Amino acid sequence: MTKPAKTKNDMIIPPASRLGEVTEYYFSTKLREIARMRAEGKAVLNLGIGSPDLPPAQEVVDELSGWLGNNDVHGYQSYTGIPELRSAFADWYADWFGTTLDPEGEVLPLIGSKEGLMHIAMSFLEAGDEALVPNPGYPAYRAVSNLAGATIREYRLEEHLGWMPDLEALGRQDLSRVKVMWANYPNMPTGTPASQAFLEELVAFAHKHRILVVNDNPYAFILNQEQRSILSVPGAREVALELNSLSKAHNMAGWRIGMLAGREDYLKVVLRFKSNMDSGMFKPVQMAAVKALQSPPSWYASLNAVYNERRESVFQLLDLLECVYDKKQVGMFVWAKIPDRYSSAYELSDEVLYNYHVFLTPGAIFGSQGERFIRISLCSDGALYEEAIRRIKM
Repeated sequence: MTKPAKTKNDMIIPPASRLGEVTEYYFSTKLREIARMRAEGKAVLNLGIGSPDLPPAQEVVDELSGWLGNNDVHGYQSYTGIPELRSAFADWYADWFGTTLDPEGEVLPLIGSKEGLMHIAMSFLEAGDEALVPNPGYPAYRAVSNLAGATIREYRLEEHLGWMPDLEALGRQDLSRVKVMWANYPNMPTGTPASQAFLEELVAFAHKHRILVVNDNPYAFILNQEQRSILSVPGAREVALELNSLSKAHNMAGWRIGMLAGREDYLKVVLRFKSNMDSGMFKPVQMAAVKALQSPPSWYASLNAVYNERRESVFQLLDLLECVYDKKQVGMFVWAKIPDRYSSAYELSDEVLYNYHVFLTPGAIFGSQGERFIRISLCSDGALYEEAIRRIKM
């Protein structure tokens, strides 16, 4: 049998099969569409992306610039981060999360916590394993699990259960092949915080089924009165890891500073993979991160005052769209249920984008449980929300 003739558009070298179901990130494609619309003269307001628009504290910027003139800071750095940064993360966890971490072995700085998701997946998952992925949930959990060769096993977050998993029902299933469970509290996209009782139940569930729970915790400070860590639960070190980040709480998303916390032997496994992927973080960035982690309570209070004001404007916008939402949700997004007249969140999102040039994120990108929801980011100047309200009122 002769092979079909290649066209000039065929790639000579095909992509690796591991890409499988992994597609380009939704926001990557949507940002290109928004850029095209703007190039056509349409002033699109992007209220969908969770990239903080506010600057870091001035003392953090000053700390960075103060180190740049030192001749000995421009070389490769340790794969485990400088001691000052590990100690600062440990102090941050002790002060705010009531959790004691050994900076020598239980803290691993990362070039952003999203990087950590991939490191963990590649360190612990392989073909034949299953990964529990929340629906709705951050799409990267599914992507990194797929790339590691694992089979996705969704667990549903239910609106009527307050967007918490039904661990009892999940435990009645055959979980013998499940190795990792991705969790994310305070939750994105639903804005649900976790109680201490739930974290205790989650740790007990992990022990019972011999599963490694990874809690992704970057929203702990945003419009949230209580900071919780899964590692504060007795017995958690045996079955849990936690990711955290300076992206949201310190307005340093582009700086790419994250951390992984947990038992030393787990972190050593991750380091075996990580040390083959990067060559450490720029030392002045690490020193600036130390300064950020020393921020006083007034820093978080001032940040939340801005987000709270923006959230009130988003509530007004959602009222215009006749959406339903919970005013008690936390984090830098608002999650809202769409009116019954729309077939899906994509329909509402497209209507608002093409008619009013305002982009809102359809909840279905986070899983089938988000099909009747939209998500609006709080990461835009307050005037943009007022402009969006004005357009939709017209």
